[in-house]
Amino acid sequence: METRPLPAELLAAAEAECGRLEVPGAAIGVLFEGTAYAGGVGVTNVDHPLPVTAETLFQVGSTTKPFTATAVMQLVEMGLVELDAPVRRYLPWFALASGADAERVTVRDLLTHHGGFAGDYFKDTGRGDDALERIVRKMARSPQLVPAGSHFSYCNSGFYVLGLIVAELSGRPYEQAVRERLLEPLGMGMSFFFPEECMVHRFAAGHVVTAEGPRPARPWATARSIAPGGGLISTVVDQLRWAAFHLGELEAREVLSPGTVAFMRQPQRPAGSMCAEIGISWMLDDAGGGERLVKHGGATNGQLSAFELVPGRRFAVTVLTNADTGREARQTIADRCQEYFLGFGKPGVPAGDAGDPAEAAELAGRYEATLAVLEVEAAPGGRLTIRDRAPERMLAEREHRPVPAPPAALARMALDRWVVADGPRRGERVEFLRDEAGRPAWLRWDGRLARRSGH
Repeated sequence: METRPLPAELLAAAEAECGRLEVPGAAIGVLFEGTAYAGGVGVTNVDHPLPVTAETLFQVGSTTKPFTATAVMQLVEMGLVELDAPVRRYLPWFALASGADAERVTVRDLLTHHGGFAGDYFKDTGRGDDALERIVRKMARSPQLVPAGSHFSYCNSGFYVLGLIVAELSGRPYEQAVRERLLEPLGMGMSFFFPEECMVHRFAAGHVVTAEGPRPARPWATARSIAPGGGLISTVVDQLRWAAFHLGELEAREVLSPGTVAFMRQPQRPAGSMCAEIGISWMLDDAGGGERLVKHGGATNGQLSAFELVPGRRFAVTVLTNADTGREARQTIADRCQEYFLGFGKPGVPAGDAGDPAEAAELAGRYEATLAVLEVEAAPGGRLTIRDRAPERMLAEREHRPVPAPPAALARMALDRWVVADGPRRGERVEFLRDEAGRPAWLRWDGRLARRSGH
């Protein structure tokens, strides 16, 4: 696959965004009509700086999930897995806090984030080949939020279960299965799972942006136990080969048939917050111009990434950043690349309806999830603001204290449906879910369901 330098105009725009948001470095890749474009801006590490290039390794975080899903779909094509079969067909001992839900949750439920259980679980269970099985067995205490199959709620740990199914049915550790069945056939020789594989190459360190500027985030490595949900380390050049495969530009029938690749991009269930619908791990939304957007993002400790496809225009973009403020930079840079190559951008953030003060007062309150303590407050004009007041313990793995995020202003779209009007999460959907009595019971924020805990 031919790779050309990213246009200077896009590199300049990326450099300006990274400067504005204090992101030390970013790598950007675009695939358009069969030609790859790649480049980098900034540095890998503020303490030990090297220029970021198209060959610099970054942690791609949850963009790993479509790799896991593709490995599962290989097993489907082989007749070894059925999407609507219960997980216990493949892992008979699988358990959750809710026995009934552990019994009925299906492979498709996990691939579409409809497992219904609390999914932000990141226990380090060691470096052994049993790390994945050990964390899945510990999920026996995972609380059930809503019935399996009923609601979209982003679930990292569901992909640990899927990764273990891949390992069990392939007869090899998850990382080896992905390397042999996906990475090697697709020519992705600069994609790894273990830090010792990376340290002989140029790699980026994550950063936390503090009041004194960006500081390297520690620890660097992710736990082996979470590999199927977020453990891949890669370059934008390799990510463009992955994009080419999922766009049908790089046919590899030994990996997956073109029909199954296309099926993964089709809507499976409604979603919310992160996207309008969910495919087989792929998040589906509106790219503008009458085109479907197929996407996934990733976040580790100080490294945030974006990966987006517009299949109808043979376009893909990936942005890898090395700071916690990269949440905004990854999106603004990806959007600029889309506008440059396709001539149109994503739909703008709607202005919203005139708010109802009574509805805003009803929705205001405290909502809690594993990684978030959300305070929703009524604002003048029937609007809402939301602030994450996660306690200090949730930042315990970090040496440096990040700059607190300001409250996000929400604009009303419809009953119980709002959108973030400004800031790093601009454009993200926010939904309130009610109980059987019609009272606000849940808030879906960052894809996760947060339970109402106070008014």
